[in-house]
Amino acid sequence: MAAPQDVHVRICNQEIVKFDLEVKALIQDIRDCSGPLNALTELNTKVKEKFQQLRHRIQDLEQLAKEQDKESEKQLLLQEVENHKKQMLSNQTSWRKANLTCKIAIDNLEKAELLQGGDLLRQRKTTKESLAQTSSTITESLMGISRMMAQQVQQSEEAMQSLVTSSRTILDANEEFKSMSGTIQLGRKLITKYNRRELTDKLLIFLALALFLATVLYIVKKRLFPFL
Repeated sequence: MAAPQDVHVRICNQEIVKFDLEVKALIQDIRDCSGPLNALTELNTKVKEKFQQLRHRIQDLEQLAKEQDKESEKQLLLQEVENHKKQMLSNQTSWRKANLTCKIAIDNLEKAELLQGGDLLRQRKTTKESLAQTSSTITESLMGISRMMAQQVQQSEEAMQSLVTSSRTILDANEEFKSMSGTIQLGRKLITKYNRRELTDKLLIFLALALFLATVLYIVKKRLFPFL
């Protein structure tokens, strides 16, 4: 059965993976964004929030690593933390590049609109609809992943609760064993005392019988052999 600390580590890793996937999906949305600028700003706000959540969970995992008793497990978790940090830096680089690409695309579209007029507006509307459909598909996929991660977190919490319940049961059983051990010790003392008393009774009976026989022999001797 896993220790509670291992459960916390697994939950923390699961949430880091979830936030990493969400960041990647938002970066892809920025790459596909064709404007306007307020849409890009809204996407960037969401990315910042996800990066903050991801950073906090990585810090939590680093703290759990430092609390490990075994040095080997500590070093393994610290290596995982380092890998997550590198992945986050890579995502930040991709985020900056996606913003640059998106702003260039928006600038080009605005210039083209000035030159082409209404036809470009219709094309842009079609592109937006296509991008909206793609974004909706990605969002649904992310929601499915989030639900799956939530189920895993719930299962981990249930496993931890089961561990606590099992620990309480073991403690109760240990107390019962201690009580039974005391009863057995008391019974052993009573049996030993009874055996000693039985031996004493047998010795007294033997001495009384010997005294009785000696008395009988003395009386017989006096009556049959008075001259002795």
